[in-house]
Amino acid sequence: MPRFIYTVQDSEGNVTTGSMESEDEDSLVTTLQNKGYFILSIQSEKESAKGLFALKKKAGGKVSGREIVFFGEQIATLVAGGVPLVRALSLLAENSENKALQTVLFQITKDVSAGSTLHKALEKHPDVFDDIWVSLVAAGEVSGQLPLVLRQITKYKEMQEEIKGKIITAFAYPTVLFLMSMGVLFYFVIFIVPVFAQIFNDFGLKLPVITKMVMGFSYIIQNYWLMMIISSIAGYWTFKMYIKTEAGLLTWNKFLFSLPGLGGFIKNMQYERCLTTMSTLLKSGVSIINSLAVLENAFKKNLIIQGALKKAKNDITSGKAISESFKRTGAFPAFVTDMMLMGEESGKLPDMIDVLSGYYKEQINQFLRRFSAIIDPILMLGIGAIIGTVVMSVYIPIFQLSQIKGN
Repeated sequence: MPRFIYTVQDSEGNVTTGSMESEDEDSLVTTLQNKGYFILSIQSEKESAKGLFALKKKAGGKVSGREIVFFGEQIATLVAGGVPLVRALSLLAENSENKALQTVLFQITKDVSAGSTLHKALEKHPDVFDDIWVSLVAAGEVSGQLPLVLRQITKYKEMQEEIKGKIITAFAYPTVLFLMSMGVLFYFVIFIVPVFAQIFNDFGLKLPVITKMVMGFSYIIQNYWLMMIISSIAGYWTFKMYIKTEAGLLTWNKFLFSLPGLGGFIKNMQYERCLTTMSTLLKSGVSIINSLAVLENAFKKNLIIQGALKKAKNDITSGKAISESFKRTGAFPAFVTDMMLMGEESGKLPDMIDVLSGYYKEQINQFLRRFSAIIDPILMLGIGAIIGTVVMSVYIPIFQLSQIKGN
């Protein structure tokens, strides 16, 4: 009988590599599963290194959030169906259409087949698999519930991508409409207004203030367009450099939170992301301290939330209640901390946090629905007023010319 080399994990998370004779691979899988092992890899001793588990170097590229969600769904289905982890990873790598993801999956396959745990292999690719992925997979491996945790990761990432898609959809049409209108407006100001300006100048008309302002704007754009472009690029670069500093990023975060109308929406987005991630981590068996550590790293671009999470983590570590620790930060609404207190008292904190995340998802959806209904007429009125002003600035002098000609 052929001999197979296998790598398995027991219920306590210990990884063991060994070899065994068996009629075929399926029989060995059944034997190991009956012993309570979770199978990481099975490979024939005669299998060539150039076979299924060989590392393949492919061209680079970018891995989208949707592709990661699809990968999570596939790996969860295969592992839950009893396919060995390395075989599942290898199959997905072979069939991946994204070359960057394919390269990463082959490297992960190689590491896991060599005895590494999955979360350690994922940890080497932070650009593709973030700290949330790594922490959840680690919890699943320790608890022996990796297939279940993979499902939870996929569900979490899918919800985040769904929210992102709704936001992009809500803002896409107004953005396109605004840019097209501004393009038409600038074309009129740059190419049409100067022609009329010359005519008005030849007739020596006394121009109204509105016409002078539009013509002055046209003159500036025609003669200083290069300087304006350079200034815009320099301003953008300066802004990017400024928000890379801690003080600059904190100032920017406070500014976004204080925006009329949008500030509340941005806050709700941050609360939803924080609570949804926390709920997923806690339900997967990650401790509250480790969950907050993961969240703290996930909010690098929002120092207000990150600072609050760090403060809450330190308070909880020193023995304070979770709800009290969050309340002391001052960054979360009383509604959130009161619900956390109820969750602590009932012993159902993860479920209560899940309820909170659902509440903020609905708040986000309501805002997007209202935004889509309100922004179109506002944009039409605003753009119409701007274009109407420019047209009137040209029409009024033309009307004066017609009167002169009539006289």
